[in-house]
Order: sequence, then C-alpha cells, then structure tokens
Amino acid sequence: MTDRRPSTIGRMPRARRLGIGAVAFAVLVALTGCMPTFLDQSKPVSTPTREDVSADLQPFYSQVLEWEPCGDGLGCATAKAPLDWDDPGTGEVQLALVRHVASGDRIGSLLVNPGGPGGSGYDFIADSLDYAVGQPLQERFDIVGFDPRGVGRSSPVECYDAAKMDDYLYGIVPAERGSDEWIQYVGDAAGDFGAACAEQSGALLGEVDTVSAARDLDLLRAILGDEQLNYLGYSYGTFLGATYADLYPDKVGRMVLDGAIDPSASDTEVTEAQAVGFEHALSAYLEDCLTGSDCPFTGTVDASMQEVGDLLASVDQSPLRGTDGRMVGADTLLTAIIYPLYSPESWPYLSQMLESVMLGDADLALSFADGYNGRNEDGTYRDNSTEAFRAINCLDYTYQPDVDVMREKAAAIAEAAPTIGPYFGYGDLSCIQWPYQGDRERGEIHASGAAPIMVVGTTGDPATPYDWAVSLADQLDSGVLVTYQGEGHTAYNKSNTCVSDAVESYLIDGTVPASDPRC
Repeated sequence: MTDRRPSTIGRMPRARRLGIGAVAFAVLVALTGCMPTFLDQSKPVSTPTREDVSADLQPFYSQVLEWEPCGDGLGCATAKAPLDWDDPGTGEVQLALVRHVASGDRIGSLLVNPGGPGGSGYDFIADSLDYAVGQPLQERFDIVGFDPRGVGRSSPVECYDAAKMDDYLYGIVPAERGSDEWIQYVGDAAGDFGAACAEQSGALLGEVDTVSAARDLDLLRAILGDEQLNYLGYSYGTFLGATYADLYPDKVGRMVLDGAIDPSASDTEVTEAQAVGFEHALSAYLEDCLTGSDCPFTGTVDASMQEVGDLLASVDQSPLRGTDGRMVGADTLLTAIIYPLYSPESWPYLSQMLESVMLGDADLALSFADGYNGRNEDGTYRDNSTEAFRAINCLDYTYQPDVDVMREKAAAIAEAAPTIGPYFGYGDLSCIQWPYQGDRERGEIHASGAAPIMVVGTTGDPATPYDWAVSLADQLDSGVLVTYQGEGHTAYNKSNTCVSDAVESYLIDGTVPASDPRC
C-alpha cells in the first residue's frame, strides 16, 4: 500500500517528502559514491552551563557529555533527555550527537538540523560537513549534528521490517484513486502502519512532537556549554528553530532559518502550497530541458507538462514492473520526479529517469524513489525517516476524517497544480487513525524578545515556497529576511556568495543586513 504522507516539509511532498536541505548532495552521492573527509578534532568532554531549572530536570541539565572519536576527525556522544518533558520521571530518550570542533578562534557550538521531519542531523554532518556549512563557520564554531528524538541513532520510532515497508511504500492500491474503496484501503493501511509503530515504539510514539524536540534542543545547548543557542536549521529545521525561539526567546543567540516553513499554515495549506511549488519547479525544469539536446521532450513547456501528466495518469492505471518485481505506479513515479526537483543540479538525472519510464523501463524510477525513501539496493532501509516523518507530523498537525471534505481539498489541490496535484490529496488519511493525536494549534510565532533571527527564502523553492519565508520573517518580532532569487530547496552554501556572506557575517559577527539584499 502506498505511503500517503501528509504535507510538511523537509522530507517533503505529500506522498513523500525529503526535506533534507541536502537533496542534491544525496542524489549526487548516490550516483557517484563521493564523500568528503575531515581532520581529527574530537574532544573528550563538554562542560555544561549552570541552569536554573527544576530539581527533576537537574540530572539532565548537569550531565557531562563524553566525546569519542568516530571517524574522519569527528567526535560522537550520546545525551539523555526526558521521555515526557511534563513528567521527567517517567523515562528517558537518547539523543545522538556528532561534532566537528572549530579549527580557529572558537565562538561556541552551532547546532544544525537538515530538515524532515525525520532527517538525520548526525548523518548530515558526518557525511556532508562541507555541504552543510561553509569553511568560515567550521573555523569559528563547533559544528554539531544531532538526531532529534524519534530519529535515526537517537531513540528511534520503529514500525515495519523491510519487506512490510516495501509493500507500504511501493504497493499498488487495488481501486480507483479517490473512490470509496480506495479511501478505505489507504486509510486502513495507514492505520495498520500506526498500530505497528505503537507496538514497536511504545510510549515514545506519543512524545516525538516538535515542542518536545525544541526542549531537547535547549538541553543540548546547555550541556554543550553554551549560554545561548546558535542554530542553523534547514526546511523543517526552521520550524524546530522557530518553535525553540518561541519557547526560549531569551536563549536565542544567532539563529538562521533557511527554507522556512510558515508555522501558521495548516496541513491542507502546506500540501497545496507544496503541490504548486513542485508544479512550478517541474515547469522550470522543462523550460531548461527544452533548450538542450538531451531532453526527452519537444515542443512547448505546456505540452511537455501535459505529457508528464499523461505519464503519471498512465502508470496510475497500468503500473510498470521493475526487474525486481516491484511496481511503479503514480505515487512512486511522483516520488522519483520530486526527488531531483529539489535542486537544478539534479535536473539532468530527471531527464534520464523520465525518458526511461517513457520507454517502459521502471528501474531508474525505482532507484530514485529508493534514494528518497532511504532504501538500499539489498532491500534494507538505511534509516527510519519514513517512520519518523509520519510520527512527528501526526503530532504536529490536526487532521479531520470527513471524506467529503477530503475530496473537496483534493479537488482544490488538483486545480491549483494540474499536473502533479491530483496525487497530493487525501493526506488526512495518514493520521486520522494514528495512535496518538496531535493537539498543537497552528499559529503565528513571534518569539518576542529574541535576538535577530535570519530567515532565508528562495524564490523558486519547490518544497518550502518563498511566501513562507516572507511570512515567517514578518511574524517573528526580530525576523530579518534574506532572499535568494533562484531555483532549488534552501540557499545557504549552495546558491551564491551573496547568501553565504549574509549568513556567515551574521553567525560569526552578529551583523544582519539593513535590508533584504535580494541575492
């Protein structure tokens, strides 16, 4: 049964969301096998700050991290946090950390989140430090990656084994999309998935919301020895950072939120905005593709968009079979299309994949979908990003069970994004049977009293539309907007020197631009 992820970010689009700010890096590494290397700079311990917290939180805030070398010049450690921040005595979760120590005049720690929800900050730093942050930041900060609660090497949400996950992500629904039978099938499969997560994960499943993760972030700040939090968050990481700033405005140091989410947007608003964003990115890809000699399309952009829509509709009715027996229907093909749309650097690979599908070959589409879903060639899964994505979103948003309302929403999304929008609807089905229901009211975040918070937005960002960055910068009492005029998901360290200079000047010197530089 196909995964029906609700919208929200980072790992992003409705049916699957990558959400890591390093999607282009992930595509290129998957195809080339190249990884960076670093110098050995690990330190054995960290000295926590003295915090005025309640007695039941003191054991957590006073813990001392013991860093051990863990390859390529990095140090790794594990922190403990309360399972339930409202009742710290009920249990603990583990938080996995990796650190690259500052090579120059150290300012402090810089915690980095790559997105998701469900993206591994540990892997982001361990595997792609130079992609995550530029050399000037590596010189002045200890760069710290962490897996949030429920994710990866931290206490993880666990649900299905690899075989069941294959069926869940790649299976074909035996009914017409949007029919009563289809809705029943999809909803039941999501319910079965949630039940497996509850059985395998226990009480953790109800405690992986973003507010709890933000409170973990403050704990990490303190035990790393920093009076204030210096933070770089990409995609979903902007929501985590903004949530932190709302909870602890006086603890905000220098914070950059790149590829921003509008915290006041509902799940439906997020889904529609992302459908439109990826529709525009697909159009931009085709406009570029049609100027080259290796493009599988001819004619106009509009005609090519129609051709892509027809291709999706064709495999929705008659899925293609890969050499390993798995099927490529519309949902899997959509995942394979969206994966390289995160970055223009990956557009040539999208052309290769689409041409192969047009010729009836499913294997490259499956490979792209596997890259997005974290599936290895041997059929195992390298992370729990799918499980974490679902668990966190089901707690962070609210969902409604009325089928008529779902159909109205789906129709509106399809109208707003005619090519890919028809496959973005019915996200409510993912969470209406989830074992734990979210109660967070979506609303604006102002973070009154916080130091300046830099919000970076890309005008052609398909996953976190530019309007969200404008909205978040306006909401934050101390928000400062930096615009990158270009394509791709997130901008720092992957667009131009104007953006990189603005971000690094702020994080290193505390200097924010007097006005939006419109990079």
